[in-house]
Amino acid sequence: MGAPDDDRIAAILMDLARARAPRSICPSEAARALSPDWQPLMPRVRHVAATLPLIATQKWRTVDPLTARGRSG
Repeated sequence: MGAPDDDRIAAILMDLARARAPRSICPSEAARALSPDWQPLMPRVRHVAATLPLIATQKWRTVDPLTARGRSG
């Protein structure tokens, strides 16, 4: 099985967001749903997330989804 394509990543992200609304999700949840070896997928998941109608936040503040990393604080 190869790396997931952007459409698959987007579908997982949107499914998680819909299921969890109004609470937030973490991009790592999508990566973990896609592969047991999820950490290498994180840059691609962040990139795809940045193209979707989602708002990236940390501690209730909007952040850049491409540069945000881990927990803030």
